[in-house]
Amino acid sequence: MSFSAPTDDSPNRAANRPEAVDAEAALLRRIGERVRHARASRGMTRKLLAAQSQVSERYLAQLEAGDANPSVVVLSKLADALGMPITGLLEQPAADAPELALVLQLLKRLPGATLGALRQRLTQEFGREDSARQARIALVGLRGAGKTTLGRRLAAALDAPFIELDGEVEKAAGVSLSEIFLLYGQPGYRRYERRCLEQVIERHPRCVIATGGSLVTEAATLDVLLTNCRTVWLKAAPEEHMARVVAQGDTRPMAGNAEAMEDLRRILDARAALYAQADVVVDTAGLDSEESYASLLNAVANPS
Repeated sequence: MSFSAPTDDSPNRAANRPEAVDAEAALLRRIGERVRHARASRGMTRKLLAAQSQVSERYLAQLEAGDANPSVVVLSKLADALGMPITGLLEQPAADAPELALVLQLLKRLPGATLGALRQRLTQEFGREDSARQARIALVGLRGAGKTTLGRRLAAALDAPFIELDGEVEKAAGVSLSEIFLLYGQPGYRRYERRCLEQVIERHPRCVIATGGSLVTEAATLDVLLTNCRTVWLKAAPEEHMARVVAQGDTRPMAGNAEAMEDLRRILDARAALYAQADVVVDTAGLDSEESYASLLNAVANPS
């Protein structure tokens, strides 16, 4: 029996073709971009992700630049540390139905503002009754936005319970947030966060909720929030966020980071489209505490 010599179409030869090399380089760049975006949206520094994933910071920098070819094991470690499925770092899964594929293509072409309005209409038509959502008000935004300070005042004015979601997480876990991250990592914190949000919604038909700044990065938890609460984005400039946090004597997660403001801007850029999914945006830029509260109260009292 004789065997033919490999032709130019054999896998080994094909892998060396320029188009194959270009496709591989594009894939590695795409993976790097997704790791970088996921890290930024979660407010994680490269050093923190490296520590939680046990992938060296130097290799992580190369990967985010598209200059590394990570193994499945490395991708799995990064996905676990980011609290997302490994498929989220690779290609998007194929749609289950042609209709869904067409809808996804349509949605990709829509601007962010239109997507927000469309989500609200879908929530009203196919989600829970809007009256139930109106009775629960959830504040979202970066740390330093005033969610706790303004939320307490709003709850008192509405004669409704005020609930700080991170406080509920600490009570459920029996340890501080820092210890939760130390013991269970970000995935563990996310599990507690979603479970506590669901319990708060079940127990309180009326309330004001101050959420953690990164809640919006978890699609499933964000869906629970948007479906069951009237959400308000407390928006401010990065410099104001930083100044308010420092004024509170708390610089987490920026402590020891020489590029704190750049990190903060990157986090806000990565989350802006997610925060914009809120029902209402209250821009507190340039406003003092009293003016910010007046704007929030007016937005809540006069739903559009």
